[in-house]
Amino acid sequence: MTDDLTRRRVLIGGAVAMGGVALGAAMSYPMWPDRVKNVFVDPPPAFIPDAEVGQVTLESVYSESRGMDVDLFTAVPAGFGKGKGLPVVVICHGATATPASYEPFGLPQFLTAAVDAGAEPFVLAGAYGSALRWEPQPDGDDPRSMVLDEMPDWLDERGFDASRRALWGWSMGGYGILRMAEIDPGWARAVAAFAPAVSVGDEVFTNVDSLAGTPLGFWVGTDDSLYEPVQELVAALPEDPEINSSGPGGHTRIYWNDQTLEAFAFLASHLGE
Repeated sequence: MTDDLTRRRVLIGGAVAMGGVALGAAMSYPMWPDRVKNVFVDPPPAFIPDAEVGQVTLESVYSESRGMDVDLFTAVPAGFGKGKGLPVVVICHGATATPASYEPFGLPQFLTAAVDAGAEPFVLAGAYGSALRWEPQPDGDDPRSMVLDEMPDWLDERGFDASRRALWGWSMGGYGILRMAEIDPGWARAVAAFAPAVSVGDEVFTNVDSLAGTPLGFWVGTDDSLYEPVQELVAALPEDPEINSSGPGGHTRIYWNDQTLEAFAFLASHLGE
């Protein structure tokens, strides 16, 4: 009984102390730099366009390459029905996202807004690749093969034009799409990478010459820890990317959402007949 009472006192005392620290921090945060406040105290909302949502689906499909059922997201711009005959931008997510995140991220609105702004219409599609960097694993789980070998059939089955396709990914997914473009040149008509999780000496750098001929776009915030590695990758490319965009911002959805319309316009420009 004495031990329990002592333990409760310790826990209560710790909670009170932590509450005091939090209160002190909250009272003093107006003096913090804006950059710190935006991360820890009052982050601004990520931009989502005020645009209509077209047909959106989230379904489960079986992947032979991964040996499991995976979520498959598709979105069609508003006004284009089921998207029959439209080209596709294939999404590869980062480590903390899943296809179920895409609608809350506002991707259906971004898609319609891009088309409303003049981009040729296309469909967004993406399957779940776990947190494996989209690389084959020793146990046979191969999310990269899922994209390269299975996605075209899934897209055709849903009436989209799987022969016209591009790749878009961020962070871990950005790394994944660059490797896909190296391994299977020509699979994607264009590649848009948001802060790809690359590092000097990794396989993306080792095989960088294989990216020759692929239209590339890079977007990374200058406050992102990946800013320098991405710039080193751009410098190592066999030819200049079509877009190499940077500006104030970190490794966040807030920064990436601000770049999405430009990236969609870039990708759409390569998906024509």
